[in-house]
Amino acid sequence: MLHLIEQAELDITKLSLAKVTDQYLAHLRTLTDRDPVEVSAFLVIAAKLVYIKSSILLPSNNESASDEEEDLGDQLARQLVEYKKFKDIAAWMKDREQGHLQSYYRVGAPPKYREILDISDITVDDLVEILLGIFFENENFTPLSDVVTITTLTIKNKIREITALFRKNTHSDFSTILGDKPSRLDLIVTFLALLELIKHHTIEASQETLFGDISLDCVGSLEEDFETEL
Repeated sequence: MLHLIEQAELDITKLSLAKVTDQYLAHLRTLTDRDPVEVSAFLVIAAKLVYIKSSILLPSNNESASDEEEDLGDQLARQLVEYKKFKDIAAWMKDREQGHLQSYYRVGAPPKYREILDISDITVDDLVEILLGIFFENENFTPLSDVVTITTLTIKNKIREITALFRKNTHSDFSTILGDKPSRLDLIVTFLALLELIKHHTIEASQETLFGDISLDCVGSLEEDFETEL
């Protein structure tokens, strides 16, 4: 019914329901292979449409009957308006889902907890004992100087590697430049180096699909010196 009204470019009113009654009845005749329970729901709507159309074509002098007929038409129109709202919202949500635009918002403010540290039973000797326990427990930890290593992976060096690659081939892509199993640091430095080359119009980047691989083409001079700007 909603499709018939929209196809005729009509507003959802009692009069428009009467105008599409014949088309609705014609559609009802095509429902020969449907479930009888489902068809019965169509028959109920069809009966209401015929009743509404007859009341418009043959108005009654009985005021109570006229009010009843008007209530039936307005009620059906309101139900159709509500159905259209849900249908439009469902289509909008489907488009956002297909476009990976889902968003999740916090409904209420995060709960606040009042933290109270009770140290009324703790003495200075207890604090000293806790401090010594922490100190001697961690005395066998590996020194920080042995854990942290100085990396040679810099944006300057990565730009040299990328420009050397494009001297051999003027086209590449982001995954090829990264190589197999890149580290997070390698990913970040490579991306920043490419941004620097794109900013100087040395390399042009394009992406055909969302979250797809980034295609890279050499469009400028590879002899530019980036040392003074990085």
